[in-house]
Amino acid sequence: MSNPIFTGAGVAIVTPFHEDGSVNYPALEKLLEFHIENGTDSIVICGTTGESATLTPKEHADVIKFAVDTVNHRIPVIAGTGSNETAYAVELSNDAEKSGADALLIVTPYYNKTSQRGLIQHYNFIADRVSTPIVIYNVPSRTGVNVLPETYAALCEHKNIVAAKEASGNISQIAQTIALCGDKLDIYSGNDDQIVPIMSLGGKGVISVLSNICPKIAHDIPALYLEGKCEESAKLQLEYLELCNAMFMDVNPIPVKVAMRMMGFDVGPLRMPLCDMDEAHTAKLEAILKKYSLI
Repeated sequence: MSNPIFTGAGVAIVTPFHEDGSVNYPALEKLLEFHIENGTDSIVICGTTGESATLTPKEHADVIKFAVDTVNHRIPVIAGTGSNETAYAVELSNDAEKSGADALLIVTPYYNKTSQRGLIQHYNFIADRVSTPIVIYNVPSRTGVNVLPETYAALCEHKNIVAAKEASGNISQIAQTIALCGDKLDIYSGNDDQIVPIMSLGGKGVISVLSNICPKIAHDIPALYLEGKCEESAKLQLEYLELCNAMFMDVNPIPVKVAMRMMGFDVGPLRMPLCDMDEAHTAKLEAILKKYSLI
């Protein structure tokens, strides 16, 4: 792709809530400004880390519009608009388009899942009804469905399907996808511990959970690689590996929200069924944050 949506690190940003569970827009505004000031290359709003599964349709649309309006074209805003109901994914995508989102992050259908043939029909149906670039989000550990390389190759023939967030963890599969799709599909790592390996195959960067707490580090790892400083990039990746892993010691976004609270960010509670970690995990996370001088 000659003109990727972004290169570097896009933050899979959390959604801050008030104690009563409502969306905390003043806190979200501060987070958005924090990321712009600290070198984040793109905002990914209403993704998994943003607890999109528990946002009402109105909240979903309002949070995307708020992010787009606040960022105001300073960096790209990618809106999570996926659903396991194709028609609803179209509705969410159309709303995000009207709000001015720069791209749409569309997760594979979850729970009811589908076949590879169904994936092609699902994504093409949505892509035919939008004009905004689509990023396919492949995260089999959550959805129970995996996008195969041959399926990517079929999908990237559509002019609106331009990228993928790859969180399968399967480097061999990602290599095969890149080999089949070439420059028709930009690949972003969906795992903070695989930024360098995926970029070595031609990836454009990462959609990052780590970026919520270390935006400069998350930005620097792919930036160094893109500058040709591959050894420095790999060194930084390995230096922060323990912290990357800590963000997944419990179900995402539980650890990152707990960490952000420890660091003084006003992100509020998690929405049920997510809940805070037990005391042992909380203490372990605190120790790791201290190790990295974050608290």
